[in-house]
Amino acid sequence: MADTSIKVSDGSFTAYVSAPKTGSPAAGMLVIQEIFGVNQVMRDLCDSYAAQGYMAMCPDLFWRQEPGIQITDKSDAEWQRAFELFKGFDQAKGTQDLVASLAHLRKLPNCNGKAGSVGYCLGGKLAYLMATRSDSDCNVSYYGVGIEGALNEAGRIRKPLLMHIAAEDQYVPKDAQAKIKQALGANEKVTIHVYEGTDHAFARVGGAHWNAAAAKLANDRTAAFFRKHLS
Repeated sequence: MADTSIKVSDGSFTAYVSAPKTGSPAAGMLVIQEIFGVNQVMRDLCDSYAAQGYMAMCPDLFWRQEPGIQITDKSDAEWQRAFELFKGFDQAKGTQDLVASLAHLRKLPNCNGKAGSVGYCLGGKLAYLMATRSDSDCNVSYYGVGIEGALNEAGRIRKPLLMHIAAEDQYVPKDAQAKIKQALGANEKVTIHVYEGTDHAFARVGGAHWNAAAAKLANDRTAAFFRKHLS
C-alpha cells in the first residue's frame, strides 16, 4: 500500500498501489475511480483486489483540477464538489492517463505483464473506453455513466468486456440502457448483466443505494471473469 508516480506529456500524477501478500509476480488490476477521487472507497477496492491476488493500482484522474482530492458521498457539499470535478474532467485526456497507467502498472516489479481494468460510475464509462482504446487484457464496467454517447467505438472492442447495469440507474435512463444493449448485446466479447430493482452505485459499500445481494452477485461475476481472463 503505497503511491507511485506516473509521467505523461503534460505533467505527472500519483496512483495508489496495493500489492498481494504472496510476493510473486501477479496480474495487474487497474482500478478506475468514481467522481470522488482516489478516496477510501477506491483504496479499499484496491486492497480487496490485492487480497484476491492482483497487483492493484488506482490512478488520480482529477490531478489536472485538484491533485490528491479525496471526498466522500456523505454531504451535499461533497456531492457538489464531485459534480464540479466530473463536469471539468477531460475524458479524452483521462483515458490517455489510464493508458499510461496501464503501461506503468505492467512494468511494476510484482506485475507479470497481464492486466485488466475495472471502473465504477465515471470509471465504468472509462473502463468501456479502455476496452475500445487500449490493449488491456479485459475490462469490467460497473454502472458506467454516458456509455451510450460512445457506442460509435463499439467496433473496436477486441478483448473481453463485462458490464454491470443498474436497472433503475438514475444517471443511465432506460433508453440509454436500451441503446447500450442493442449496440453491444451481439458482440461475443461483451457480457452484459442487468440488476433489477437497483439504482446507481449499488455495489458501493455504505452508499445510499448499496444492495448487498446485487453487489455480491456482481462482485462474484467479476471475480470469476478476472480469474478466467487474467490467469
